[in-house]
Amino acid sequence: MSFELPPLPYAQNALEPYISSNTLSFHYGKHHNAYVTNLNKLVEGTDFAGKSLEEIMKATAGDSSKAGIFNNAAQVWNHTFYWHSMCANGGGKPSGALAEKIVTDFGSFEKFVEAFKTAGATQFGSGWTWLVLRDGKLTVEKTANAECPLTDGATPLLTMDVWEHAYYLDFQNRRPDYIETFLNSLANWEFAAKNLADAA
Repeated sequence: MSFELPPLPYAQNALEPYISSNTLSFHYGKHHNAYVTNLNKLVEGTDFAGKSLEEIMKATAGDSSKAGIFNNAAQVWNHTFYWHSMCANGGGKPSGALAEKIVTDFGSFEKFVEAFKTAGATQFGSGWTWLVLRDGKLTVEKTANAECPLTDGATPLLTMDVWEHAYYLDFQNRRPDYIETFLNSLANWEFAAKNLADAA
């Protein structure tokens, strides 16, 4: 059973004017698709054929001899999670149990925003910024390249891609503006809230 490029959860122009359909045509149609194609080639005929993305990621994380398999599997997973971490009319503040837990664990929503912006802006080179549940507490984490908190025991709730191809066509080198836009207009808090509820 080979992996397939999962459909976007919205139309390719649904995130405009914040993320353009042009960006999604490259990011989803070219980059994400290439990770799927590469992964299928790498696992064909191996013990990983037929396993889930999560199983492959956990089995290959930190193993330099399997870096190619890990990188492509994790990037397929990370990108799929990222598309769901955004929605039209997103952003702003969450509500309900997620909002309460953010205040409990960060001190205030504003302190969470500050931590998320700092993590995104200070991730050197390519990588990801995450809101995760780790040991029962919400934290903001950043990972390099294809790394994912899922492989070391955390539960991802929301992610923001800070690889340049995620934002360069729309924001050029202004990563802080992209981060601000993600939080203000794109973050899918309902998705994050469901992930938190499912982890309980």
